[in-house]
Amino acid sequence: MSQSRRLKQHITQMEDIRGILNSMKNLAFIETHKLLRFQAVQDKVVESIEKAAVDFLSFYPYTLDTETKAPRIIILIGSERGFCGDFNDSLIDEMAAAIYTDVIIIGSRLANKWPDSYPEPVATLDGANVAEEVPAIVNGLLDAITSLQETRGFFELTAAYHDSALSRPTLQSLLPPFQHAVQNSPHFGFPPVLNLEPVDFFTDMVEHYLFAVLHKLCYASLMAENQRRLQHLDGAVLHLDNETVKLRRKFQIHRQEEITEEIEVILLNAENL
Repeated sequence: MSQSRRLKQHITQMEDIRGILNSMKNLAFIETHKLLRFQAVQDKVVESIEKAAVDFLSFYPYTLDTETKAPRIIILIGSERGFCGDFNDSLIDEMAAAIYTDVIIIGSRLANKWPDSYPEPVATLDGANVAEEVPAIVNGLLDAITSLQETRGFFELTAAYHDSALSRPTLQSLLPPFQHAVQNSPHFGFPPVLNLEPVDFFTDMVEHYLFAVLHKLCYASLMAENQRRLQHLDGAVLHLDNETVKLRRKFQIHRQEEITEEIEVILLNAENL
C-alpha cells in the first residue's frame, strides 16, 4: 500500500473519531442546560427547608453530646463515565488528608480507582449518567444511610462533591443537620404553630432535608462532571483537528511525489517505445 493511501485511511479514522467525540461533547452540552433547570428547582427546595429549620430551631434548639466521639462517615460523589479529567482523582486526594470511619462511594469510575490502602467502602452505588437517574441513586443512598444508622447509631455524615464554581471538591456537613441555624435568634415573637410534637416534626424535617439536599449535591456534581467533560472533549477535538491538518499536508506532499513518479514512468516508457 502506498504512503498516500495509508495517510488517507488514517485521516478517515481521525475524522470518524472526531465525529464521535463531537457527538459526546454535544450530549454533555445538552445535559448541562437540562441540569440548570433541575438545579434551580432543587436549590429553592433546600433553601425553603433551611429557612423553616432556622425558624424552628430558634425556638426549639438542640444540643450535641460533645463528650461522645461519633463515627465520621463521608459520601464521595464521583462519576459513572470517563472523559472528565481528574474528576475522580481529586476526590481520592481529598481523602488523603481527612480521617473518616467509613466511606460511601457513588460512581463506578471512582470505585474502580479506589486505592486498596484506603478504607473499604461500606456501600458502593452506580453514579448518574443523566439527570433523570439521580432520584434512584438518592433512594439507594438513603437506604444505605438508614442501614448504617440501624447498625452504628448516631454518626456524623459529610458529603464530598464537585461544585462547578470551584476547582476542587467541596465538603458539606449533612448530619448533624442545620448547624448554622442552632445558635440563631428568633425571627418572630412567637414560636411556630405545629401539628406535631417538636421532636416528631424535627425528625420528619431532617428526613425531607436529607432527601432534598442529596438531590442538590448529585445535580451539582453531575453538572460539574459534564462541564469537565466539555472542556476535556473540546481539547481532544481541537487536538484531532490539528493532527488532521498535519496529516492532510503530508498526504498532499506524498500524493504529489507519487504523481510525479507516475509521470516520470510514463515518459520513460514513451521514450523506450
